Amino acid sequence: MKEKIAKTNAMRILSSLSIEYQIHRHSFDEDHLDAIHAASKLSLNPRLVYKTIVLKGSSGSIYVFSLPAENEISLKKVREITKEKNINLLPLGDLRKYTGYIRGGCSPIGMIHSYPFYLYEYAELEDKIYISAGQRGLQLEINPIDLIKATNGSFSDFV
Repeated sequence: MKEKIAKTNAMRILSSLSIEYQIHRHSFDEDHLDAIHAASKLSLNPRLVYKTIVLKGSSGSIYVFSLPAENEISLKKVREITKEKNINLLPLGDLRKYTGYIRGGCSPIGMIHSYPFYLYEYAELEDKIYISAGQRGLQLEINPIDLIKATNGSFSDFV
């Protein structure tokens, strides 16, 4: 019998928008909360498993970016996109306060506030990508165009 998974806020939002998605569960531990570990546990290409990065600009504005597990974000490109003079990772201690999520379970869908969301432009070339479902050990399989619809986001080059 298949184990029932309680719906996360991200799943509820996708369902309310009639957006199709699949859920994939994997094991995790406190030392391995990253997207590369999730890709490995689910036997997925890390190029298709996206991590969510939350940044805070010098203006105080929050920005959300999702990119493949193995890629690194370019703060120079992010400054150009956001028009922020300085921008840095949101301190880990502030993540829940601003997003409602914790490290290892931060989804770009369903944050407690709506922030500008940017999805790495190469995602547009894929039929499906995987992002956090808003809980550690859960990944959403979703069409990137649908992810943009659900977040009111845009595709961008920031790698």
